[in-house]
Amino acid sequence: MFQLPYELLLGLRYTRAKRRNGFISFISFSSMIGIALGVTALIVVLSIMNGFQKELRDRILDMTPHMTLAEQGERLSNWQTLYGQVQSLPLVTGAAPNVSGQGMLSLGGRVKGVMVKGILPTFEPEVASLSEKMIAGEMSSLKQRDYNMIIGMELANALGVSIGDKVTLVAPQGSVSPLGMMPRLKRFTISGLFEVGMHEYDSGLAFIHMSDAQRVFKLGDQVSALQLQLDDMFLVNRVRQSIGLTVPKTLYVRDWTQQHANFFRAIEMEKRMMFIVLALIIMVAAFNIVSTMVMVVTDKQKDIAVLRTIGASPNSISMIFMIQGLVIGVVGALLGIAGGVTLSWNIDVIIPFIEGLFGFEFFPPDVYYISKIPSDLHWEDVYTVAGVAFGLTLLATLYPARRAAKTRPVEALRYE
Repeated sequence: MFQLPYELLLGLRYTRAKRRNGFISFISFSSMIGIALGVTALIVVLSIMNGFQKELRDRILDMTPHMTLAEQGERLSNWQTLYGQVQSLPLVTGAAPNVSGQGMLSLGGRVKGVMVKGILPTFEPEVASLSEKMIAGEMSSLKQRDYNMIIGMELANALGVSIGDKVTLVAPQGSVSPLGMMPRLKRFTISGLFEVGMHEYDSGLAFIHMSDAQRVFKLGDQVSALQLQLDDMFLVNRVRQSIGLTVPKTLYVRDWTQQHANFFRAIEMEKRMMFIVLALIIMVAAFNIVSTMVMVVTDKQKDIAVLRTIGASPNSISMIFMIQGLVIGVVGALLGIAGGVTLSWNIDVIIPFIEGLFGFEFFPPDVYYISKIPSDLHWEDVYTVAGVAFGLTLLATLYPARRAAKTRPVEALRYE
């Protein structure tokens, strides 16, 4: 018949036993609760940060393609041929040409710098969801030689314009005149307004028809780049390799991670720092186990001496008290994982309940673009947190277990 090792049986028995010193039991319980709270807080915070990162990434990629292809000098000729070549790649779900350039919009005494993007309304839905962000007008209003323009809501408010108003686009590409180099000016009619929920786009982005942009920026038949939409945004390196094998000419390829590298690095750095800070909660609770186990070892000096007398080795004694400490840590970690996962999955219910209970909003919609607290639970984060909790608990048991192993039976039983 299979029997459990006596070290495990004694360690579990000491954990369940009611000790003469109730203060030791209280410290053990507080250590367990501390680890549970630390693990719960860490899982919930990481899930919320993942949620914000996903929300911001989705908003950025609503208006930004996964990849862009261009030639030297941000020019691309014969984009139709390249379009046919990349559309056949297995991971590419859409492609669209665009013309982009810096400019200024002016109306009366108000002037705003903008990024002007020339698009084809029939192709653009393949790579961006501009039509879903429209709050006034239609994307189909961008027609060749109509010189219509769609701008962000914040930009419209800054210029004081609405649908039907005319603004002047000032392009950096100048025209030669008898008076010297003169900036290129062109009047556009506001035909639509959009709102993404990102200040960068809502206040500094304007869309016009691609043929109009080619005339304004003097590109002729060329475009700035060909934009690609992928089936999986995280497979950009694989698509990059496929393009190198499929397309015969040299191209400059940029993906979404490069275009917004600083932004995503900042979020990742903040997530790591929050992990370190909140891991200190688990560390404090774990090291409470040190004081608990030291008192347990002192309380069990007689038992240790008896075990050593009947033949228990120092390693066995160490294992008994390590098991006892690990039980406290593992139970606390399991409780924390259960609490953290439950809260992360139900954050959309819990936060509105708290807001209704206390009568305030964490993120008022008239102040913040993201008015709800998102949550995106990653199981790899849960495993990492559980591993950290287990590792810190194991470290906390080493000193008391070693001290127990060094107990001398003669000295422990001298006055018994």
